[in-house]
Amino acid sequence: MTNKKKITIIGAGFSGMAAAATLAREGMDVTVIERHDIPGGRGRQFSAQGFTFDMGPSWYWMPDVIDDFFARFDRRVSDYFELKRLDPSYRIYFGKDDYVEIPASMEEAEALFEGIEPGAGAQLRAFMQEAEVKYTVGIGEFANKPCLSIMEFAQLRLLKYLFSMHLLRSFRSHISRYFKSPRIQRMLEFPILFLGGTGRTTPALYSMMNYGDIKLGTWYPMGGMHQLARAMHRLAEEQGVTFHFSTEATRIDTRDGKAVAVETNQGRFEADFIIASGDYHHMEQVLLPREARTYDQAYWDKRVMSPSSLIFYMGVNRKLEGLLHHTLLFDADFEAHAAQIYEDPQWPTEPSLYINVTSRTDPSVAPEGQENLMVLIPVAPGLEDTQAVRDRYYTLIMDRIEAITGQSIREHVVYCRSYAQNDFTEDYHAFKGNAYGLANTLMQTAFLKPRMQSRKLDNLYFAGQLTVPGPGVPPTILSGTIAAGEILGRCRSQS
Repeated sequence: MTNKKKITIIGAGFSGMAAAATLAREGMDVTVIERHDIPGGRGRQFSAQGFTFDMGPSWYWMPDVIDDFFARFDRRVSDYFELKRLDPSYRIYFGKDDYVEIPASMEEAEALFEGIEPGAGAQLRAFMQEAEVKYTVGIGEFANKPCLSIMEFAQLRLLKYLFSMHLLRSFRSHISRYFKSPRIQRMLEFPILFLGGTGRTTPALYSMMNYGDIKLGTWYPMGGMHQLARAMHRLAEEQGVTFHFSTEATRIDTRDGKAVAVETNQGRFEADFIIASGDYHHMEQVLLPREARTYDQAYWDKRVMSPSSLIFYMGVNRKLEGLLHHTLLFDADFEAHAAQIYEDPQWPTEPSLYINVTSRTDPSVAPEGQENLMVLIPVAPGLEDTQAVRDRYYTLIMDRIEAITGQSIREHVVYCRSYAQNDFTEDYHAFKGNAYGLANTLMQTAFLKPRMQSRKLDNLYFAGQLTVPGPGVPPTILSGTIAAGEILGRCRSQS
């Protein structure tokens, strides 16, 4: 491309690195500034006392999206890391000695469902066929649009799919058409707990998540999820991207309706285009002057956010029984917990728990004979986060896990670090301390999300979990490539 432009990207998370690599491949002069000392954003990693922990994303879903991204550069993920499919994908506890394990085989999944509810095996097959259409169209068509105008969806070939996307049907009512078992319904609803809603408030469109889960499978990059961030960083550098770490953006300088530079603690970075791939609220409400903002604070205060999290990273000096690589504890009242996140925000009384023990798969992340244990509680954003609260929930989760698995754990914990809303705010400028971005409600879908392109500064774009297509590692990778594509399209039209 002859019309070479200088691009500055704020944030070396998945969206920022995806945008950087895409733009640099086309000959753009791309610089990424990142406030942390390593790439990955929320997908960072840390080590302590011989234990290694992924700080953020731990589910490697939608492998096809990630494969497609690397294929654009004539690369494969296997060029950068070893990817392993988990089997079983995960375990769900409903009580002591009462659990199910989701197998990697679709045939075994059908048998599992059949054993819970007669006829549910065939119903799962039909449910997945319908979910596959949503996944193929949703990810392949709708999720790849910048959503700057509703007219992007006016093509006949897309309009014919709108009815089958079930945007106006709730997730729960959709599932109940196929399954009557409350246990199966809970198994299928768990992914949307992190999308920012309940089965009653989330559109049935998101049954495509079940297709990504059960049919496409759960995977793990050996060495941890951070290996994906490292791979994207390496790929971007191979394309010619320049990275500046430990570099904090302090202001986006504007002039004559343009964003002209990013001011940082390490100096000034001029740009023809800027992509803000950090927290959208912070990028706009803090870094931009008031007259250059598309939204005001009242707009943000009305946004429905996905949960925040209280996380404990623990090193345990013994092997643990009864826990897989991924384990979910649904032994408490799932509905009550969801209500305390979305309807009456408060610290949950008896929360559901997510447990991650990557040392069950990967011996490199813990000393021999020991385990790295991560426990996460989804909580409402914007709650008061104190050490006393964290201490109380540490006792609660250890009581629950020890009771469910029938073993002593806390006396074997040799390392422990907690991470919650104050940390999300401090480390990522996360609006209300959120962990997963905007809730995926109908009124915050597609062009109803915060715009990818600024209305006030036509060379300023946003990418990441608070704009289209939404939260999660694959969607944020798509977000970065879409933003980059918009800039490339404009550059081609000007050349």
